[in-house]
Amino acid sequence: MVRQMMAGLGAVFEIAGRYDVLKLNHLILKHLTSIACTGLAALALTAPAFAQGRGGAPAGPPPPAKATTPVDITGYWVSIVNEDWRYRMTVAPKGDVDGVPLNAAGKAAADAWDPAKDEAAGLQCRAYGAAAIMRMPERLHITWQDDNTLKMEIDTGTQTRIFPFTPNNAAGGDWQGVSQAIWDRPKSRMAVGFFAPQGDWGGGLKVTTTKMKPGYLRRNGVPYSANAVLTEYYDRFDVPGGDTIMVVSAEVDDPQYMISPFWTSTHYKKQADAKGWNPTPCSVK
Repeated sequence: MVRQMMAGLGAVFEIAGRYDVLKLNHLILKHLTSIACTGLAALALTAPAFAQGRGGAPAGPPPPAKATTPVDITGYWVSIVNEDWRYRMTVAPKGDVDGVPLNAAGKAAADAWDPAKDEAAGLQCRAYGAAAIMRMPERLHITWQDDNTLKMEIDTGTQTRIFPFTPNNAAGGDWQGVSQAIWDRPKSRMAVGFFAPQGDWGGGLKVTTTKMKPGYLRRNGVPYSANAVLTEYYDRFDVPGGDTIMVVSAEVDDPQYMISPFWTSTHYKKQADAKGWNPTPCSVK
C-alpha cells in the first residue's frame, strides 16, 4: 500500500507542472481515496474465498494472465528523464555514489571501477542488467510473448526482459536474471475516475527478479551482486490531456553491497508507434 501511494503521488507531482493547483489537489484526493477503498475491497473479498475453502466447489485451473490483465502496459514507451540527469544521461566520475546506500564493500567496489578493463573483458553490459536498465534513456516495446508471458524489448543496449506469470525455474546468471510476474494491487483512481464501478478498478504489475549477473546500478561502477533482489511495480496513469504515463517503482535489495535497499521511480510516456526506436549496443562510455 505504501508503494502504491508513492508511485501514484510520484506520477502526480511529476506531471504537476502541466496542470493548475486546483486540478492537482483533485487528483491527489482521488488517489488517496483509492487507497482506503482498496482496503475495504480486500476485506470484502476474503468472505467468499473462506466459504469456498469450507466445502465450496473446487476451483478450476486459473485463467491465463493475458485474459485477466487489469492494466494494459503493452506498446511502445519512451523514458522521461526528469531527475538524476547526471547519472542517467552521462557517465559520472569514479567515486560519485551520491544517493546509493553503499556499505564499505560497495564503496570499495565502486572506487575500483575500471571501464577499460570491463571493455577488454567483454563486460560492456554491466550497467544494462535488470537492476539498472530501466534508468537508461531508452525506448521500450512491451508485448505478450504468449498468454502467460510478457516480453519487454529495450533499444538501449539491445536487451530483452521476460516476465512469466507461471513458475519460472530458469537457471539465470545472465544480465536480466530470472523474473516472476504477478498482477498486483488495484489501479489508482486517477486512471479510472472516482465514480468508476468497482470492477473497473484494475491493478498493476509486480515483477520480482533474482539470479542476475553482477552488474552496475550506474554506469560509473556502482555495484550490485549476484544475490541482489529486484522488485518492481508497473503502474499506468491516463492523465488529463490524453497522455499515458507509466511509473516503474523499483527496489534493489543487496546486503552484500548496501546498508539498506535502493529505491527509484522511473517514468515513461506511451508512444503511438515505433518512431525513434533505435537498438544500440552496450557501451562503457
